[in-house]
Amino acid sequence: MKASNNNGLVQPYLFFEGRCEEAIEFYKKALGAEVQFLMRFKESPEPPPPGCVPPGAESKIMHAQMRIGQTVVMMADGRCSGKPVFEGFSLSLSAATEADVDRYFNALAEGGQVRMPLAKTFFSPRFGMVADRFGVGWMVLVHQNQR
Repeated sequence: MKASNNNGLVQPYLFFEGRCEEAIEFYKKALGAEVQFLMRFKESPEPPPPGCVPPGAESKIMHAQMRIGQTVVMMADGRCSGKPVFEGFSLSLSAATEADVDRYFNALAEGGQVRMPLAKTFFSPRFGMVADRFGVGWMVLVHQNQR
């Protein structure tokens, strides 16, 4: 199979099950995230299929895009079950300095759970793992160029 010149782009898409607006505000404060796009279910140019939006969820977020550093993260409220589940992956956040890592890690840990405290590793002078208050896993580190 021949590789094309137009390589695909992989972007995270997170479903917060009714807590997306809360998550957006949290990431704006914790990481300096910038909202690039936000559409609520009631703003959709086409009505959602019957049964797709629970009653009372018309003002929930159908789709949003946020820029965190150089990455666009997409998110939504999904089916608004109230129980977001984020398993089997983590988002990796590279920072320029150890002070930046400390700031991001501590902000993400607020209301969350530290999975691995910040420490020096063979691949980074500062690395830690945390699940934020929504259960999203993060690996925060100072990126070092590998030989």
